Amino acid sequence: MVKKLSELDKCFEKGLIRKTLPSREKALKSIGKAKRWLEEAKKNFDFKLFDSCLVSSYSAMFHAARALLLKDGFREKSHYCLARYVEEKYVITKKLSGIVVDLLDRFRELRHEDLYELDFFATREDAKEAIKNAEIVIREIEKLIA
Repeated sequence: MVKKLSELDKCFEKGLIRKTLPSREKALKSIGKAKRWLEEAKKNFDFKLFDSCLVSSYSAMFHAARALLLKDGFREKSHYCLARYVEEKYVITKKLSGIVVDLLDRFRELRHEDLYELDFFATREDAKEAIKNAEIVIREIEKLIA
């Protein structure tokens, strides 16, 4: 019987996630970067720069999730594969709530629309929700790093 490759296995096979040295120090730096992106998102919101707020909020989520890879000794070359790693290594094993991956995927897609779709403009509500959810993602992941 042939085993079907998981999405994460495909990421490894394509070189989109690669092995490196585990580093708690780099993981903590990535959490720090996530928090700085979150502060930037809040400033963007205050100035009604909702598109920038959405992108900054997603960047905060991305760097928080990336901290898990760095801690475990991996490096990503794909935002999609980062989410698959977190899903398979942390959510399926019950170390992390599935909401984290749901938020990563949702806001990764919104960020993509915001950056590349000509008719998409983030609303005040999109931006407000993005900040709130970035705070959740950072808080949940930080528990695993600290």
